[in-house]
Amino acid sequence: MSCPNCFTGELLDGEPTGKTSEVDGAAYFAPGPENATSKRAIILLTDIFGLPLKNSKILADNFAKCLECDVYVPDLFAGHPPVTVQQLSALPEKAGVKLGVGKIAQIVWKVLPSIPAMIRNKPSAGAARALTASDVSHQTKHYEKLGAVGYCYGGGVAVLLGSQHPDLLSSIVLAHPSNPTDANASDLVVTAGTTTADIPLEDMGIKPARLEQLNALYKGREGKDNFVEYEFTVYPGTAHGFAARPALKFPEVKEGFEKAFQQTVGWFNKTIPHDTLVFGDQHDERDNTRRCYDY
Repeated sequence: MSCPNCFTGELLDGEPTGKTSEVDGAAYFAPGPENATSKRAIILLTDIFGLPLKNSKILADNFAKCLECDVYVPDLFAGHPPVTVQQLSALPEKAGVKLGVGKIAQIVWKVLPSIPAMIRNKPSAGAARALTASDVSHQTKHYEKLGAVGYCYGGGVAVLLGSQHPDLLSSIVLAHPSNPTDANASDLVVTAGTTTADIPLEDMGIKPARLEQLNALYKGREGKDNFVEYEFTVYPGTAHGFAARPALKFPEVKEGFEKAFQQTVGWFNKTIPHDTLVFGDQHDERDNTRRCYDY
């Protein structure tokens, strides 16, 4: 389940430039460079707000531009996300902000009507919908490598996809993901794809002690046949949601958001690189280490 901090943050400036996917009409599609053929694609898995919140679409547009490949944003909630934009709450937008009892009660009151829908839309339900979109795009476009970046709720979906369908995803990025329960934390260690996680300094979902436990799960695979590359990065000054709904008015949050975006670009370029793009009959060599985009 998504944690309460999903309700914090702000809208990104600008408007989406992608379109509805011709492969899967329920997905948003941000195409790579015109007339170019890339053998990789990215699946962006949204937070609890789903497709109605434009942030995920704007992120997808910019990932498509920076990674020079197609990016899909599946509808994880079948057109009915359990939370609306109007339920955005005044939860902390940066680290160091404490909530009083009254503010917590106010937040709970706003979220309460959405609890049944959140229960119906567990990450396993989102994973089933994402799997359909991923399979269709993979088979239709014949991509050789698929990466996934999941935000909060979408992070939980990415973990399930990576563990239950190890041949699907080659690389995974988790941005302030929902906290795996003890029952499914083992999913992390059987995920086939290389994994990186962007963690805020303060997160009600994953506390420092819990992060140490999760890091130990990965570290425990070092030297074994099932070891895959991984890294966890904590961004100072940030709170949950900073990578998808950042409060850019705070310099430390803006910096964390930009670095997390760039880290995601760098991780995919490192783990599922395309050294050559094909533009018709023209081949274009790419520098996978170059810096890309600043918000």
